[in-house]
Amino acid sequence: MTVNALLVVAVMSSIASPARAQTPATTPTDAVVVVSGEGLVKAAPDQAWVTLAAESRSKNPKDAQSQNAKTMNTVQERLALAGFPKDAVRTVAYDLQLESDWVNGRQVPRGYLARNTIEVRLDDITRVGEVIDISISSGATSVHGVRFDLKQRASLEREALKLATADARGRAEAAAAGVGTTIGRVLRIEEPGGRPSPPGPMMMMREVAQDARAASTPVVAGEIEIRASVVLSATLK
Repeated sequence: MTVNALLVVAVMSSIASPARAQTPATTPTDAVVVVSGEGLVKAAPDQAWVTLAAESRSKNPKDAQSQNAKTMNTVQERLALAGFPKDAVRTVAYDLQLESDWVNGRQVPRGYLARNTIEVRLDDITRVGEVIDISISSGATSVHGVRFDLKQRASLEREALKLATADARGRAEAAAAGVGTTIGRVLRIEEPGGRPSPPGPMMMMREVAQDARAASTPVVAGEIEIRASVVLSATLK
């Protein structure tokens, strides 16, 4: 082998050696505990929405519409006289449709149905029954539902989330203690499913609304439950 060849081999050897020396050593993966936690907050509702409708029927669509407008105007005027502000009432649906029957295989028109549906917001939930009574006595023909909620829902949701996180950490510590160790660094906290949705309406059938003509309508709000859940991942040490 010539001197030049020996120099090339030496140079290549000196280049390869640092590369081998810089290869990081493999470290074992840290053990991880994954647990879920739940939080629950209960509160009495302080806000309500009542959804009600007035229906009118006539052979002529214009007459059905006119009768319905007159009835709903009366309902809203009576609510205003009772002290409910105009901005607390809003229209949520309006329908005008042809009704018909099937006779001997043929569709026979029966007349037109006009329906106006409104929603009334109440900041004093003790007046829910009063709204129903006023509306029915003024010509409303059905109550579609009553929904209760909380003005401070956002802050209560955060409180439930805080409780859920604390519950998850406590479960993680208990799980770690069960194998003779403790939790180290929290890696991740997830809230599966996102924020809880507001409660749905409490439905009332039409016959219940009609009974309100004879007696005051009792409405019990109860309590609203706000739940939160999280999934917590932490290392063990």
